[in-house]
Amino acid sequence: MVVLKGVPSVLSPELLYVLARMGHGDEIVLADANFPVSSISRSGPELVRADGLGIPRLLEAILQLLPLDTYVPSPAAVMDLVDNDKVKGLKTPVWDEYQSLLLKAGCERERAVWKPYPKERCDGSQSPGVNHENSLQSGYPGDV
Repeated sequence: MVVLKGVPSVLSPELLYVLARMGHGDEIVLADANFPVSSISRSGPELVRADGLGIPRLLEAILQLLPLDTYVPSPAAVMDLVDNDKVKGLKTPVWDEYQSLLLKAGCERERAVWKPYPKERCDGSQSPGVNHENSLQSGYPGDV
């Protein structure tokens, strides 16, 4: 295997290939180990596993190579907590890490959307303007 200069070592050849194919409007989902990516991938999205890596580490590496899409209203979004977790007051400190990484990558605060992620983006169904091509699953269940 050849080591590419300037390419973060946490990015697998498979993931680099997926990133290289992405264009305007394409999306990549960084999901924790509890996300139902296997069932969703059966209906179209491509699954790339990254077992043992946390989402912040993957996000940072991806943002070193992939520019945020300036042709979409919100180049980043996170899935909202389920109602039960909201009632419990579940804290999500990892979201602060995501925000910091996105700001460093040039994402303006107003354009980093921290809101409910629509169900149609999580159930594998197609919806207008949403590309379900890529889904990257981290090995850590705690990265929400």
